Amino acid sequence: MARFDDRKSETPADCEGFSRRDFVRTLGAGVLGASVPWIGLPAWAADAKPSKDRPSPSDLSETAVARFYKTLNKTQRETICFPFDHNLRTVVKNNWSIVKPTIKDLDKEQQALCREIMKNLCSEEGYERFMKQMKDDSGGFNAYHVAVFGEPETDKPFEWVLTGRHDTLRVDGDSVAGSAFGGPIFYGHAAGGRDEEDAKHTANVWWHQGELANDIFKTLDDKQKARALVDDAEDDDQKTISLKGAKLPPTGLAIADLDGQQKAMTTKLVDAMLRMFREVDAAEVRHCLEAAGGVDKLRITFFKEGDIDDDGVWDIWKLEGPAFSWYFRGSPHVHAWLNVARPA
Repeated sequence: MARFDDRKSETPADCEGFSRRDFVRTLGAGVLGASVPWIGLPAWAADAKPSKDRPSPSDLSETAVARFYKTLNKTQRETICFPFDHNLRTVVKNNWSIVKPTIKDLDKEQQALCREIMKNLCSEEGYERFMKQMKDDSGGFNAYHVAVFGEPETDKPFEWVLTGRHDTLRVDGDSVAGSAFGGPIFYGHAAGGRDEEDAKHTANVWWHQGELANDIFKTLDDKQKARALVDDAEDDDQKTISLKGAKLPPTGLAIADLDGQQKAMTTKLVDAMLRMFREVDAAEVRHCLEAAGGVDKLRITFFKEGDIDDDGVWDIWKLEGPAFSWYFRGSPHVHAWLNVARPA
């Protein structure tokens, strides 16, 4: 894969911030309680055992989290560590600081461990894309924030969460039973620091996913296009990826109504997203998806709103099923929300 252009970005006002001060101020008002629901309790509570189709505490990222946790002194633990059942763990946002300190504020060993965790959380291609995105959006990986929930050096549930501009990513060793990635995640990119990207999303590390989605739209006949295309986009918000189960609305076009080639293109689209993560997380998503009926149970929707340059290449779209919700907003730049679970 070609190397990406490393240009430092600005911090536009469209992306919502969330500081530790905001957290302290809003917790009493119950704001954080309105996090995205997903299926699952701590795996220990559910008596679930790790398997090959989901992470385990012995995986590379998870063991690095345990080593990172052991290096934290008392002051650091008071600042970035929380009980596993803390409300803050379930939050997903497009731009927020889960804790005030950045990775840069940690010592050199701890910085290296955070990078090791991140590197093992991704595929080789995904790591390169994330590093390019973080460089553009915030000046680099060390500008991001990490928090630890639970006790990763024990047999109790835990989760490591990374946040910052255009990222909410997790490592949990399957501590949250029934939930891929340990809960909803977010990734995005404002290529080259441009808040408003051009219609081709030049240099955006995630737009290849948008191109694949639009390739599916091009194969639809007129009646299918009419069903798949709606006027108003959904909110750029965590609530958009709440899992609806049997109450999934009949919005958009059912993948079950497509032909074999189009279904294969849908699988290719999902694979393009999964290819940026480590194989064990990708395997868990595939397992969750198959358990909920596979791609035939998904629906794809394209939105006229936000069509950059009115070129008919749909920048905003959604792929959703009973236990799968992927909302891709490519306008004015890419925001992608993802929530996947195993059916209850």
